[in-house]
Amino acid sequence: MRVALYQPEIAGNVGAVLRTAACLGADVDLIEPLGFVWDDKRVARAAMDYIDHVAVRRHTDWRAFEATLAGRLVLATTRGATDLWGTRFKADDVLLFGSEGAGVPEAVHARAELAVRVPVRPGLRSLNLSVTVGIVLAEALRQTG
Repeated sequence: MRVALYQPEIAGNVGAVLRTAACLGADVDLIEPLGFVWDDKRVARAAMDYIDHVAVRRHTDWRAFEATLAGRLVLATTRGATDLWGTRFKADDVLLFGSEGAGVPEAVHARAELAVRVPVRPGLRSLNLSVTVGIVLAEALRQTG
């Protein structure tokens, strides 16, 4: 299972996602441009020594990433039609998460085979990116073993 981050903006979030992915055994794809310098100390600080335990692939843009897809693209979005708890994941799913400020463009949203939302209380907008990745990835791995 892979986690893909579309144009992430915050180094600390990416570091936390790398740490989570390392611990849970998922690869991470970073779709550029990034909103920070890749060697930013904040990424290393958040990922700590876990960064050596996760396979990270960087893609120059959406098209470069899309060319590598082999599996169902599952987009986690506040606009998702399917509630996380009603989603049935597959072992080769690629879990895509949009940038913190803008999410993903319509063309990327339309490309996803499944749009999933993590339910939050009414009146609240969304969870932090790295928290959302942890919740969705843990549920997907729980289902697929």
